[in-house]
Amino acid sequence: MNDSSRTQGGLICVGVAILAAAFLLGLLQNSYWALAIPVAILVFFVLGLAFWVGYTIATIRVEPFEPEEAPEPDRPNDSAV
Repeated sequence: MNDSSRTQGGLICVGVAILAAAFLLGLLQNSYWALAIPVAILVFFVLGLAFWVGYTIATIRVEPFEPEEAPEPDRPNDSAV
């Protein structure tokens, strides 16, 4: 792992800690928005995921299945009597 990955990981941890502190502060102040914003983000994420799944199913192109014909069994030649 290189230093840039470690730096990005550290920045993500710091960002999450700041967001967690802001959320906790909002809860302690009995703020409606402290619950409304994360719930709205989660709801929109799930709706976007469901839309993506539906869109993928609606627009997929599938080749029709054509079963291969079974080869006819070999029959002895009747003309060689």
